[in-house]
Amino acid sequence: MSTESATTTDGRSQAAITLAELGRELSAVTLGFHAAAAERMGLSGTDHKCLDLAMHSPGPLTAGRIAELSGLSTGAVTGVIDRLERGGFVRRVRDPHDRRKVLVEVTACDDGRHDHIFHGLVEGVAEIVTRYRPEEVEVITRYTRDSIELMRAQIARLHNLS
Repeated sequence: MSTESATTTDGRSQAAITLAELGRELSAVTLGFHAAAAERMGLSGTDHKCLDLAMHSPGPLTAGRIAELSGLSTGAVTGVIDRLERGGFVRRVRDPHDRRKVLVEVTACDDGRHDHIFHGLVEGVAEIVTRYRPEEVEVITRYTRDSIELMRAQIARLHNLS
């Protein structure tokens, strides 16, 4: 029996334990990287991640959608948007389809001035991917997507605890 499929006395597989430990470690170093990147940009880690969500959205987002995507409360997101707006990273605009709604739109901060911060990461990920066969990349991609969905479900569960 391989260690990946071995079951512990409490019924969990060794593979699940190993992946949970690696996930925790990856989360910690990812948080560290983004905290350092945010600091270089003059942002907090939370503000940086919300800006990242807005930058990678196909269009402007509502504060509520940022809250959903980030797992933050709508009150916390209001403070994030205020700080990002003061820093010139985003602006609030009226929804052209519903003037009662306010959208958060990324400003010209996506002009490449922060690209140097992320260059090594982008290049590094590209190099890592070359180490795997296409079918392995598919499995890694599926695992990562499943993990993202699991975390989103856990965020929702925690928000709904009484």
